[in-house]
Amino acid sequence: MRQPHQTTPSINLSSSVLKPVKGPSLHFLSPGTGILHFKPDGVKGNTLIRIGAGPTVFELLSACESFKEIIVTNHTDLSCQEMQKWLKKEPGAFDWTPVVKYVCELEGDRKKWAEKEEKLRRTVKQVLECDVTKFNPVTFASLPPADCLLLSQYLGAICKDLSTYRAALKNVSSLLKPGGHLLMVITMKCSHFVIDQNKFPCLFLEKECLEEAVKEAGFDILAFEVTPICYPSSLIEHEGISYLVASKGKGKED
Repeated sequence: MRQPHQTTPSINLSSSVLKPVKGPSLHFLSPGTGILHFKPDGVKGNTLIRIGAGPTVFELLSACESFKEIIVTNHTDLSCQEMQKWLKKEPGAFDWTPVVKYVCELEGDRKKWAEKEEKLRRTVKQVLECDVTKFNPVTFASLPPADCLLLSQYLGAICKDLSTYRAALKNVSSLLKPGGHLLMVITMKCSHFVIDQNKFPCLFLEKECLEEAVKEAGFDILAFEVTPICYPSSLIEHEGISYLVASKGKGKED
């Protein structure tokens, strides 16, 4: 199994394009950053679990307005440590301020960035290590079933083949209550990505394969949108970013 490269997260907002993609439950804003904006009358609830994606917060900045608590999981202990640094305002924590201000601007009030940071810190209740390819449900035994699962740019980087991808998706589906929502941000037809001049392989995903995997895991797809290519080809070979909204079928057992 491939291990994702550990590095300090960075965001280049100047290369982002504000191009909303509307779905039945939320808007996806600024595809180049993976920033999500939840509609006030859309996906919401008590608990959101963010699966993987490293020690980042940009995909959670809007979610903290729609969920009472957020549980963050990361693939490695190092990512968990980095996340805790930011949550606890420890020295050396990554400065997400420019991203927070940008999200607040998208939401209508850039001046509320400090309030947004503090609200997210209060809303994140736990940070857990979780390798979805070696899923241990005991780790989550004390957690209530989630209202929403968020997977952003993660499974394709750590799953070596489609069978592993399907199994991982089924594993995490057990954390979601029937009728709950799955939100996914996926790099489509990606062969590799580059970090610090090092090339890392990525699982090549096409729309049909992804839809099949989601349905096999017990979900009903509500929306599937694809944006144009938004990352530089020097960093990643791909054919666009997809945004998927699905619901876990009621009455379907894990």
